[in-house]
Amino acid sequence: MTMLDRMRRHKAWLKWSLGLVVVTFVLLYVPSFLDPAAGTGANPNDAIATVDGRRITVGTFQRLYQQQMASVQQAYGGQLTADMIQQLGIPQRVVQQMIDEEAMIVEAARLDLTVTDAELRERILRMPGFQQDGQFIGDERYRQVLQMQRPPLRASEFEEQLRKSLMAEKLQAAVTGWVHVSDADVAQEYRQRNDKVKLEMAVLIADAFREGITPTDAEVSAHFAANQETYRDPEKRRVRYISIDADALRTTMTATPAEIEARYRDNMSMFTTPEQVRASHILFKTEGKDEAAVEKAARAVLARVGAGEDFAALAKQFSEDSSAERGGDLDFFAREAMVPEFSNAAFGQDVGEVTDLVKSQFGFHIIKTTDKRPGSVRSLAEVRAQLEDQIKFEKAQQEAQRIADEAAREIDDPSDLDRVAQARGLTVGDSGLFSREEPLAGLGFVPQVAAQAFTLEQGKVSGQLRTSQGFAFIALAEIAPPAVPAFDAVKERVKDDVIRLKAIEVAKTRAATLAAAAQRGNFAAAAKAAGVTVKTTELVTRGTPLPDVGVSTVVDDAVFALEQGAVSAPISTPTAVVVAKVVEKSTGTPEGLAAERIQLTNELLQRRRQEFFAAYMTKAKLKMAIEFNDVALQAVIGR
Repeated sequence: MTMLDRMRRHKAWLKWSLGLVVVTFVLLYVPSFLDPAAGTGANPNDAIATVDGRRITVGTFQRLYQQQMASVQQAYGGQLTADMIQQLGIPQRVVQQMIDEEAMIVEAARLDLTVTDAELRERILRMPGFQQDGQFIGDERYRQVLQMQRPPLRASEFEEQLRKSLMAEKLQAAVTGWVHVSDADVAQEYRQRNDKVKLEMAVLIADAFREGITPTDAEVSAHFAANQETYRDPEKRRVRYISIDADALRTTMTATPAEIEARYRDNMSMFTTPEQVRASHILFKTEGKDEAAVEKAARAVLARVGAGEDFAALAKQFSEDSSAERGGDLDFFAREAMVPEFSNAAFGQDVGEVTDLVKSQFGFHIIKTTDKRPGSVRSLAEVRAQLEDQIKFEKAQQEAQRIADEAAREIDDPSDLDRVAQARGLTVGDSGLFSREEPLAGLGFVPQVAAQAFTLEQGKVSGQLRTSQGFAFIALAEIAPPAVPAFDAVKERVKDDVIRLKAIEVAKTRAATLAAAAQRGNFAAAAKAAGVTVKTTELVTRGTPLPDVGVSTVVDDAVFALEQGAVSAPISTPTAVVVAKVVEKSTGTPEGLAAERIQLTNELLQRRRQEFFAAYMTKAKLKMAIEFNDVALQAVIGR
């Protein structure tokens, strides 16, 4: 993570995370057509789930959803469609986060953990977002800042969520306080991150050896007989269904000029780009160091900047930040993207100017402002088409919901599907046989529909189900139990598997000859004799994608165990066989370990505590009564 990312994440102080469930989005704007509960008629007081009697309401879901649903401009250009939201599974993640949150509160209460009003107040006073010049901004300004959020927050809502977050922190501390890491653990982690090898690789891709392999019918039949379970078909089902397509309804919808203008006025912030600056910086970290010594070193570099030395070159040499490789360049950012000390300095000087040392929680910065962009507002004419499409989308969703609600009142058994479809100009589709993981003909891959199909009884019809297109009602038409198919039905698949296995064996034989020759003499010559092109890597760490192989722990384990100059035995992967020579090997130093010990210890300790806490909460939840309200869930996420 870059220092810029850490600054931005820190500034998003309202996006709390509980336990290990983290949904990190930067909230800019959430139009109402992206609200999964919009137009559903869901009552904000309805419970979508309970955890040991603690209710999670539709209203709470909507608030948290809007806080965590972001329109990340860099990734989505300000455009998040309904399909994208479903693909990301954002509503489902929010529900899961809320359940995990309530489960932690239940467990904390069981352990008699509490958060006092004084503790809550003390945390608020220390939040950078509520400070100016190191001081709390005052209660009135505090409430104003909360009201400026999108959506606005009441102090009571924010403090309730913050209290839960503090309770979760206390619980995690109480449960994982005993977890520690040893010096040996830290040393091993250092080696994992810093050991490097440069490789010459001969990769024998199995598919290259398929040509000419023709298994006999007896071989194919024998392989099938020995591996029948590999080819067993899972249970499959077939449903008849009515689909209410909101996308099709959109073409019949209109948006009046008055509606478009009102939407523009109500959502002006969506189309407003704040003033931005572009800056470069040189960062001197202070964490775990003598601050006075760091400041002295930073001032020495600042003097060199003042004397006219190249800023980018100095940043590359001295900055302790990933932006160093770009000469310290942080690109354009808005004032709110950085911590106040940094933003105030960067925005407070002219282009080309360099600050004095700027102290922040990350260390000392030397900041050069390199460009500025004024704020701007996109005109109604520029966004009219976008707003018109949004309004049509909303109306189509509402119309689809209205039709689905009417149909739900009229469908009691499978025989009603044809009558209801005919009355509304719809058609009754047939999915064909499908497994839980396969798409349904005419509907596509819709997990919630498939899940319902595999719990539905014969002679029953579902309620309304949310799909990517709108809504559906399904009736179970056929069940095909799990079964090993007839040999003839899978013969070509079995034959292909036999060819693949034989190709791998050929690759292994060739690789063994290559490896033996390479260990006796020249690696490149041995590879050439085997008809393989040698590919050379840079110095790489474990987990680096390798040529023609990608990330492979089995290759990593083999090559990092070799000495410099050694040649590996053949290393089998699922798709290839590798022979590698370690051309160069680099290991971390005791000095490097000493410099990184504190950071590595903290990171490793946090990771182990998180892993243990996740396992602890998984077990704790098994003892809790967690119940779902399917009707309310369907209203908000289409479950």
